[in-house]
Amino acid sequence: MPRYWIILLLSSILFAFISCEQKEFRMDSSVVLRVPAGFDSVPYPPVNAPTRLRLELGRRLFYDTRLSSDGGTSCASCHRLSLAMTDGRKTSVGLSGLSGMRNAPTLANVAWAPYLMMEGGVPSLEMQALAPLHDTLEMGLNFDRALEALNADESIRDLSWAAYQRANIDPYVITHALAVFQRSIISGDSGYDRKKQGSTNAMSDQAIRGMDLFFSDRTQCSSCHSGVLFTDFGFYNIGLDEVYQDPGRIRVTFREEDHGKFKTPTLRNIELTGPYMHDGRFSTLEEVVAFYDRGGEQHPYRDVRVKPLHLTADEQSDLVEFLKSLTDWNFVQNTNFLPLSP
Repeated sequence: MPRYWIILLLSSILFAFISCEQKEFRMDSSVVLRVPAGFDSVPYPPVNAPTRLRLELGRRLFYDTRLSSDGGTSCASCHRLSLAMTDGRKTSVGLSGLSGMRNAPTLANVAWAPYLMMEGGVPSLEMQALAPLHDTLEMGLNFDRALEALNADESIRDLSWAAYQRANIDPYVITHALAVFQRSIISGDSGYDRKKQGSTNAMSDQAIRGMDLFFSDRTQCSSCHSGVLFTDFGFYNIGLDEVYQDPGRIRVTFREEDHGKFKTPTLRNIELTGPYMHDGRFSTLEEVVAFYDRGGEQHPYRDVRVKPLHLTADEQSDLVEFLKSLTDWNFVQNTNFLPLSP
């Protein structure tokens, strides 16, 4: 055999060996996301099942400022773990310090949301990422520039290949990996949950009184904030204003009766996710409870269940204590949702 054929054969064997070693080193594996007692299993599209490396890639991208046009804003800028994946602002601050138009919602348990955004205009997490990425008040992404920067990072390219079999990272990889990571952000270990599981000291007497009031026909709180997620994902006008600056769901449906309607937010970790309402107008839970006690403003499409409750001061305080019992302190300290170590 000619020498050059021997060299070519040996080179091919060596290349195959190196490729196998790299493939084995980046071998991916499926992940079953653990859910709290009473929760359904995590839903996901078959084309984007959770895997170890998809989670890793999504987690890295979530904290990556290269996804913004100013190189200083990431998804985590508006979703901080210590605040139950919100940002503590009335309305979020994004690109170059610009203020957005709405309060940042929590990402906890977003896996079960049938649609995203406060007016419900986005049907999946894979699509949702495009909204803040492109919004000029949020991240103002220039995909060409972002992809150039990300593909210059060999570790990101390796993850893109191992997780999605794409040699270079692209919009598909970015949106799908972010969705996988966000589906892993699960919270369900509050005092309320522990009480339901039999703990005798998980909730105070005051919080228990508030719980009874919350689930009563008198307040009807649980008619919208229902189920294990404390939301029915419905859209309601609660009489925040007589004239709405932000028209809400009508932006999607173009139906007049949807004016001023917004999606029911989850109440899990509500103690940490203020300020409250779509525009962050209320700073405290006490203000929120007082608003509902008053019955809201007159509006032709205000939900009929929003009416004066005539709660005593003690009853309002009891409700607030119950809402605080929905805080999952282990969740906000879970290092799996923090940036990966360099």
